[in-house]
Amino acid sequence: MRISIFGLGYVGAVTAGCLAEQGYDVVGVDVSLPKVESLNRGEAPIIEPGLEDLLKRAEQRGRLRATTDATEAVAATEVSLICVGTPSAVSGGIDLRFVRQVVGQIADVLRTRPKPHILVFRSTMLPGSTERLVSELLANPVAAGQLQVFYHPEFLREGSAVKDFLEPSLAVVGTRDGQKPPAELKQLFGADATVVHWPMAELVKYACNAFHATKIAFANEIGRLSKQLDIDAGAVMSLLCADMKLNISPYYLRPGNPFGGSCLPKDVRALNHFGRQQGVPLPMLENLLPSNEQHLRGLLQLIERARQEEVVILGLSFKSQTDDLRESAMVEVAQNLLGRGYQVRIYDPQLNLARLIGSNKRLIDAKMPHLASLLQEDLAQAIGRKGLIVAAQRCASIAELAKVVTPEHRVLDVNGWHELRNLPAKYEGFCW
Repeated sequence: MRISIFGLGYVGAVTAGCLAEQGYDVVGVDVSLPKVESLNRGEAPIIEPGLEDLLKRAEQRGRLRATTDATEAVAATEVSLICVGTPSAVSGGIDLRFVRQVVGQIADVLRTRPKPHILVFRSTMLPGSTERLVSELLANPVAAGQLQVFYHPEFLREGSAVKDFLEPSLAVVGTRDGQKPPAELKQLFGADATVVHWPMAELVKYACNAFHATKIAFANEIGRLSKQLDIDAGAVMSLLCADMKLNISPYYLRPGNPFGGSCLPKDVRALNHFGRQQGVPLPMLENLLPSNEQHLRGLLQLIERARQEEVVILGLSFKSQTDDLRESAMVEVAQNLLGRGYQVRIYDPQLNLARLIGSNKRLIDAKMPHLASLLQEDLAQAIGRKGLIVAAQRCASIAELAKVVTPEHRVLDVNGWHELRNLPAKYEGFCW
C-alpha cells in the first residue's frame, strides 16, 4: 500500500519515517521546498530523537520521497494522510484553511482522475470538522463509493514522537458510522485501535490534551503553594501519584453527578481560602466550585426542558452506598424543584431518617424538614404512573424498574446507567 502524507511538519515527518520503516512506500507532500528537499536527502526537517536515522534508511531503501506536487502524490498512492497544521485563529478558534486547501487538492485530483482512494485525517480538528469537510468538499466521491474517509488522531509527544508512534499509548480511528474499517487498514491504524464515529475521535484528542494541560496547571498550583510553605512539591506529587486506586485511575473520570459530600467541596474551599491568605493565586482550583455549580445548573435546565410536573429522584445522598446528604447535588435539585411547584418523590433505600445524626441530620432538618413526606419506601409508589425519573444512583435493578416504568415516563440518566435505555420510557442522558 502506497501512502501520501500531506504536511511534513512534526507529525507528518515522524509519520513518514515510521511508516517507511514499517515497509510502506511513502510520498511526502509540502508547499515548503526546503522541507521537501530535506526529506529527499534523508534528512529530518525537525529535531526529534531517532527520526534522522529512520529517514536516512527510508531514503536508502527507496521507500520515501517528497514533492510539492499534490496531483502527482495522490495519483501515485492509494492512501492520503493529512497532517497539516490547524493553528489558532485570532478569535481563539481553530483555523482549518490548510486542511481545506489540501482536501480541495485531493478532491480535484479524484475528480479529474477517478480511482478508489482512502483519506485519513490526522490533523487536530474540533468535533464536526470531518463531517463538514466531507459534505462541503468530498460529498460526490464519498457518495460514489470512490473515497473512504477516516479520522485517526495522533498522540505524539515532541521528544519521544518516534517511540510514541511505534508504541502508541492510545489508538483511535473514527469512521462515519462507527463501523470497522477494512481489514487491509488494520496495520495502518493499529490492531488494537478502538473504532468510534468521527466526532468522538475528534473530541478524544482535545480531551487528552485538555487533561494533560489540567494536570500540569494543577501540579504547578500545588507547587506554588508548596514553595510558599517551604514544602517539597515534588514529594507531594510523588505521594499523590502513589495512589493508583483513586488518583491515577479512571475512578473519578465518569461524567455525571456534580461532586458533593462532606470532603470535596469543603476542602476545595479551604485550600482556596488558604491560598488567598498566603498570597498565592490558585485560579484553576478557584474555578472548581463554579464549574461544579454550572454543571448543576445544566442538570436543572434539562429537568425543566422535560416539561413534567412529577419528578422522581432515584438516590438523594451525594453518592451511592451512603446516607450522607451533605452538599448532595440531589438535595439541591429537590429543593429547587419544590420551590418551583413540582411534585417530587424520592426513592433511596440507603436513607433512614431515624438514623441520621450530627451535621448530616442538622443539614437535612434545615434544608428539607419535609423530607419524610417525600421519601417512598416502595419503588412502585415512588415511580408512579408518569413523570420524569432522575436516575442519580442505581437504587434498583433494571429488572425491578422494568416492572414499574411505563411509556408515560421519561428517564434522565445522571449516572451513566446506559441499561436504562432498555426501559419502555423515553431515555435521555445528562452527559451522554
